[in-house]
Amino acid sequence: MKRYSLVLFFTFATCLAVSAQLKGKVIAIADGDTFTLLTTQNQQVKIRLHGIDCPEKKQPYFNNAKAFTSSLVFGKQVSVQVKNKDRYGRTIGVVFLKDKRNVNELLLQAGWAWHFKKYDQDARWAAMEQLACRQRKGLWADPNPITPWDWRAMKN
Repeated sequence: MKRYSLVLFFTFATCLAVSAQLKGKVIAIADGDTFTLLTTQNQQVKIRLHGIDCPEKKQPYFNNAKAFTSSLVFGKQVSVQVKNKDRYGRTIGVVFLKDKRNVNELLLQAGWAWHFKKYDQDARWAAMEQLACRQRKGLWADPNPITPWDWRAMKN
């Protein structure tokens, strides 16, 4: 019985590991932190980048963040390390380019995203945001950029 349980456990763990990774081609960009992936199984999946938040529509720097993300991933093959799903049904994940660069981190380093500390406590990502801010990169060129979560709150 123990052996059977171990086999089931490892089978389950393997299935989880496989399902936690998506691969495919990016076919649409919604904004700086959301895009549509056409998976290798020919399914369209809406991907929301984990741990970061880019400017909202009609918010300053929205177009810059969207263009930056598009330049990195549109029409390209990426892999997504799935974290979970959000309340809108989007798959939340960390996205990697073919050359293994981390898209979430690239947005932070370029100054087109905030580190969304409410959902991610990675100290390295916080440091990336702080460095971009000190160097006045991207949206940090603005002396008082408004976070997307504050922007959403003002609009409601």
